[in-house]
Amino acid sequence: MASTVSPSTTAGTPEPPPLSDRIQNAADISVIVVYFLVVMAVGLWAMLRTNRGSIGGFFLAGRDVAWWPMGASLFASNVGSNHFVGLAGTGAASGVATTTFEWTVMTMPEYLKKRFGGERLQVYISILSLFVCVILLIAADMFSGAIFIQLALGLDLYLAIFILLAITAVYTITGGLASVIYTDTVQTIIMVIGSFILMAFAFNEVGGYESFTEKYMNAIPSVVTGDNLTINARCYTPRADSFHLFRDAVTGDIPWPGIIFGTPITALWYWCTNQVIVQRCLCGKDMSHVKAACIMCAYLKLLPMFLMVMPGMISRILYTDKVACVVPSECVKHCGVAVGCTNYAYPMMVLELMPQGLRGLMLSVMLASLMSSLTSIFNSASTLFTIDLYNKVRKQASEKELLIVGRLFVLLLSVVSIVWVPLVQVSQNGQLIHYVESISSYLGPPIAAVYILAIFCKRVNEQGAFWGLMVGFVMGLIRMITEFAYGTGSCLAATNCPKIICGVHYLYFSIILFFGSMLVTLGISLLTKPIPDVHLYRLCWALRNSTEERIDIDAEEKSQKETEDGVDEDYTEQSRGCLKKAYDLFCGLQKEPKLTKEEEEALSKKLTDTSERPLWRTVVNINAILLLAVVVFMHGYYA
Repeated sequence: MASTVSPSTTAGTPEPPPLSDRIQNAADISVIVVYFLVVMAVGLWAMLRTNRGSIGGFFLAGRDVAWWPMGASLFASNVGSNHFVGLAGTGAASGVATTTFEWTVMTMPEYLKKRFGGERLQVYISILSLFVCVILLIAADMFSGAIFIQLALGLDLYLAIFILLAITAVYTITGGLASVIYTDTVQTIIMVIGSFILMAFAFNEVGGYESFTEKYMNAIPSVVTGDNLTINARCYTPRADSFHLFRDAVTGDIPWPGIIFGTPITALWYWCTNQVIVQRCLCGKDMSHVKAACIMCAYLKLLPMFLMVMPGMISRILYTDKVACVVPSECVKHCGVAVGCTNYAYPMMVLELMPQGLRGLMLSVMLASLMSSLTSIFNSASTLFTIDLYNKVRKQASEKELLIVGRLFVLLLSVVSIVWVPLVQVSQNGQLIHYVESISSYLGPPIAAVYILAIFCKRVNEQGAFWGLMVGFVMGLIRMITEFAYGTGSCLAATNCPKIICGVHYLYFSIILFFGSMLVTLGISLLTKPIPDVHLYRLCWALRNSTEERIDIDAEEKSQKETEDGVDEDYTEQSRGCLKKAYDLFCGLQKEPKLTKEEEEALSKKLTDTSERPLWRTVVNINAILLLAVVVFMHGYYA
């Protein structure tokens, strides 16, 4: 078939119906309605079967989740609608190299407080994590999901965002982490099945893999002049290295040294210190379940190359003039954004290729990925705010008050994130995945550096960790603000951002930032007093197997707080009306029975036990080795 679809129509040829009309049929609408009913039913089931009246129950699902829903939730939390839109869009623009971002695989600030003592590290990490939630996670997810909803239903971008946020917030606010995890499991199944179906349709449309590789290299838009611009051929011609993961160290859009040394740093920050991800692992039954969940998620993470990136590249073949537009006026005509329309690659193909019913399924997939990510982020962000920040301001706050505040914070977070969406739309030449990775490279490396040193170097102290984070944050913020102020430029017009700040690729910058923060942390730590070992038992690698009793650095403060909290609020039992009882049940605010001393000791032992059964430990370790071999093979095959 033809490799391009011209936006213009010849005389006498009727205009195709708007894309939003494609979804307005009984089959598609029925599938979408069934999807929402299933997800809401699962969310309500999880909500009612778990204890949401306590902090541990609401924020950590009672720490009793098996490996398979945990692994599905890890995958769904990571693979949001920004992956469908962003990976497919960058795949359409430059090929398979963007896949490398996918092939690296209580609260985290509380660990820093136990490791170093004091308040400022915990507060700083919590505030930075919430900042990242707004500018990176929530805003990117809302924007990418709204693109699809806007195309499919013909709604205004912000109306689409509002509707999705309203639905998502309901079962996040009421259900807690358990509700999020079990709905994630359903949505992961829907995402994978729907994406496989679309991939099959896409490869069938272009005539198979061999035909796909040939046609992609010839997918050049028909309109390459206009707007009084002289446009270089490299701006609209597919890259010669489109099917290579490793690209030139200087001229490559994703240089190979950055992939090998830079990507693992941001991956370390995201997968090992990001509250959204770590919170899922903290809810596991035991260590073997946590390991198995991570391995399951990693296997699933091998799929985006084939389910998202390659379909995005096929979209460029089928709808070249729209997806690969290069003249600003043409791009505005097709998608309303002058910098390019590659973010529309995946939604375009869904609405053009899929038959009735399956279109509704794919819309459900996009809704599933958006809502899974948002619910995960909302729950984790409310945990950070409630436990690490609000609890410090209101030290006498009751558990009920903390639960209500956590839910209200979700609403505030949503409003702030909407304001950020326009910046996401135009950043990084309109390629969403580069926006996500660049922001990660500016803010994540200092945190990764401090966590690595906190675990593996017991000589590091609070002063070194704090100033290492501060120096790294200032360096990253200077780069990020300057880039937003001057713009990242495009193939048509280079940015005026000073070379000394913006001239280094963001993956190289992450390497500089990581080692710079590490040097500052080590330098200041060596110039100041070390932390005695008695405070570090089982908090760093060298003392991980110690059986001696650890004395927390802030033991006196903790003891004082326990004394203050010793006088429990004595709620007198009062007769409550049916409406108040229903409200408490829906929001998980029903009063929980007080545990006996023996029950508290048994629960504490369960929550701190990291032992594993030998059989399952061997099984998960063998799977981890097999997984690494598969990832190395995939990198080698597409290198």
